[in-house]
Amino acid sequence: MVKPVSFPNRSIQLSGHLHLPDDFREDKKYPALVGIHPAGGVKEQTIGLYAGKLAARGFVVVVFDASYQGASGGEPRLLEDPSARVEDARAAADFLSTLPYVDVERMGVFGICAGGGYALAVAQSERRFKAVGVVSATPMGEAARTILGNPIPAVALIGTLQAAAQQRTAEARGAEPLYAPFVPEKLEDIDDNTPTFLREAYDYYRTPRGQHPNSKGRFLMTSLDKMLSFTVFHLIPDLLTQPLLLIAGSIADTKVYSEQAYALSKGPKELVVIEGATHVALYDRPEYVDQAIAKLVPFFSHL
Repeated sequence: MVKPVSFPNRSIQLSGHLHLPDDFREDKKYPALVGIHPAGGVKEQTIGLYAGKLAARGFVVVVFDASYQGASGGEPRLLEDPSARVEDARAAADFLSTLPYVDVERMGVFGICAGGGYALAVAQSERRFKAVGVVSATPMGEAARTILGNPIPAVALIGTLQAAAQQRTAEARGAEPLYAPFVPEKLEDIDDNTPTFLREAYDYYRTPRGQHPNSKGRFLMTSLDKMLSFTVFHLIPDLLTQPLLLIAGSIADTKVYSEQAYALSKGPKELVVIEGATHVALYDRPEYVDQAIAKLVPFFSHL
């Protein structure tokens, strides 16, 4: 059972879906989860798939389009602002706390890809989230400053920031906004040097497999200063004390980020590696998604 809902993140109205258990009763109390979608994605895609499967197993789950994206409000459009993304998750927790059938003491957060990175980030300072589960986690700041875990030289990062600053000045003077793709926009953009996860992201986001009209798969270039200065990892050792479940594919290019987060965590933690799965295979391939759900359900059942 899925209900359209909306709730505010400050002045921005977020568009969400509330997934309810099949045997839902308003006079019962349920554990609840906030789900955070990948960068460039929307609630109807992989995060909605996971939400439906978790709701079928007894959880109330809310998923939503990020601020400035999808069917949610906010200007400028397609801004990827990590701080706003973290606050979106807090706003979703606020929303869940208003529902009489939600047990606010049994609330968790999960995310996929960049959404997994944002789940790791928000849980560090949002103590209403009692547990954190992430799939193919890709922390936005760390991923922007590295190539799959290999650091990009500072001089190159500064060059990117200078380009973003120049574009911001141009737009302030009336120029048209520029956008950059999260995933290849055309098949001809893919060559022998394209990482596997970007090849597969094209197949997911740009073909009927997973495409959605609200999922543009690109971001405003002036997001880059916010993305490059954002960090998820540095406070994990001190502040992420809740139980942590990391799920990654054995052949995922991005598995390194889950391994790094696992190494940094000092709290209860588990890293589950799903044999044969790539980063994007964990978005929707039943043979892998079902394995991830089989780990997430008992993990969150201990809320």
